[in-house]
Amino acid sequence: MTNYKEEQKDEIEALEAIYPNEIKVLETDPNYVFVIEVAPQGMEETDELAMVTIQFSLDDTYPDTIPVMEITESVYLDDAKLDEILEHMNTVAQENVGMVMVFTIVSAVQEKISDIIEQTKLQREEEQLRKQKEHEEKEQRIFEGTRVTVETFLAWKTKFDAEMKDFKKNDITLSSSKLTGKELFLQDSSMIVSDMQFLQGESEAVEVDESLFQEIDDFGLDEELQD
Repeated sequence: MTNYKEEQKDEIEALEAIYPNEIKVLETDPNYVFVIEVAPQGMEETDELAMVTIQFSLDDTYPDTIPVMEITESVYLDDAKLDEILEHMNTVAQENVGMVMVFTIVSAVQEKISDIIEQTKLQREEEQLRKQKEHEEKEQRIFEGTRVTVETFLAWKTKFDAEMKDFKKNDITLSSSKLTGKELFLQDSSMIVSDMQFLQGESEAVEVDESLFQEIDDFGLDEELQD
């Protein structure tokens, strides 16, 4: 008969030796409950160090049954990524029923987090390249100008013809509203009156004030002529 309690105790002791700083036993009776902080191994310092804290609860017949597993804490992982990790944990647990499996599950989670980090980095780099490419293409379009195609030319011509039609229509309207010199003259009665007054003034005698003039002798012009 399998002594599940003894087998569980041996596994806990092995886990404490492997993860001395990461494991914390919360309960031992009636069953073991413990948490392990799981972070990927071999990651660079510049990487976002995503990690999770997993709580394991063993029942009376573990390892012939899988433990109850729950992610109680996480860093740099959204809900979608956490769901992926939980699903992966359950798959690994099902594959190892009948054997002590916590170490195997923790190792699988470490690899999964590493894959997530690498995938996130790749997506970020691809996004940066995409934005850079869009920026370069935009600058190139500005440099080259708009390429003329049949569609763009026809659209431009339609707009141009409409503008020219409006321009000619407005020009005709302005031309028809302008008056000739004769029309302006006939409309302005003051011009007729002023011209008539000028013509009438020519027939009148011009009066001269003789006192305004002096004898030629006063200017000494005769003496100069004699010299």
